[in-house]
Amino acid sequence: MNILNTSKKFLKVGVCAAMLMSAGQAQAQQVTVDASIDSLQLLIGEQAKVKLEISMDAKQKLQLPFLRDTLVKGVEILDIAKPDTQMLNDGKRMLIKQEYTITSFDSALYYLPPFEIMVNGEPYRSKALAVKVYSIPVDTLHPEQFFGPKTVREVPITWDDVSAIVWLTLLMLALGGLAYYLFVRYKDNKPIIKKIKIEPKLPPHQQALKEIERIKGDKTLRTADPKAYYTELTDVLRTYMEERFGFNAMEMTSSEIIDKLQEINDKESIKDLMYLFQTADLVKFAKHSPLMNENDMNLVNAVDFINHTKVEPDPNAKPEPTEITVEEKRSKQGRVILLGSIGVIVIAIVVILYKVLSGIYNLWF
Repeated sequence: MNILNTSKKFLKVGVCAAMLMSAGQAQAQQVTVDASIDSLQLLIGEQAKVKLEISMDAKQKLQLPFLRDTLVKGVEILDIAKPDTQMLNDGKRMLIKQEYTITSFDSALYYLPPFEIMVNGEPYRSKALAVKVYSIPVDTLHPEQFFGPKTVREVPITWDDVSAIVWLTLLMLALGGLAYYLFVRYKDNKPIIKKIKIEPKLPPHQQALKEIERIKGDKTLRTADPKAYYTELTDVLRTYMEERFGFNAMEMTSSEIIDKLQEINDKESIKDLMYLFQTADLVKFAKHSPLMNENDMNLVNAVDFINHTKVEPDPNAKPEPTEITVEEKRSKQGRVILLGSIGVIVIAIVVILYKVLSGIYNLWF
């Protein structure tokens, strides 16, 4: 008997659980369709909004009603808004809103049939709606309240009306002037004139003394790097000799330079210069470390040699030009670029002219 009672209890519990599960699934898959209108009464030509709302499971597939330009005969659809979808219950449900803008130009009471949608292939319908359209009342007892057509009034022209025309006209004139200038250049085919500035060249002794002053001012060079000091000093003297005496001193050894100078000057005048070159060879090839006063003395010897052998420029000589003028013939490519630029400007002028004439026509005619 107890076993039978226990079985009945378990059976009731199972039936209740099954019913609850079925109710939950039915609730989860429930589809609701609702339609509403924001105004039940309209004047002819006024607009109203019809809203369609569908609540359904997020996994279900929806097909909205396919409507064209009329809802029913006499009620026109002006606009169909894009559907708005909202997710509910953590994404398990969704609410879709569709809005229609309607109007009517005939006074009557219109019955709006239910909207029919399809969810997973099954049809669902909203409730029906109604809208009353009224005509505009006319007071026929007082016809004097009706006014005839107004006379045509001239609207004054403002700067905003003509500013675009004015600026475009100025731009067209500027482009026309540029096109004329380029055309003249293309037609004349005059050479391109360039002016090149020339740095006046110093006399050999002045250039050499200028370089020696630079070496003298670099005290670090004399103390820290004797090899570089003597290399720069002898190079200045070699360059001076090339320009002053006309032999290739840069390609000659120290002994060859001395021999060449002895042919030109007496041995006594180049005695100090011989000592300078001997010291330079010892520093560069034998790693000799000269004293500070020895470096200064050789610098003075170089200056004395330059001053002793320099040739002052003739004061009556014609000065060298500091600027020269070069004429280059315009290339074929340059002429093509000129012609192409003129073509582009002419096209731009034609387009601007069309805009200006259109603006004038629309403004005064």
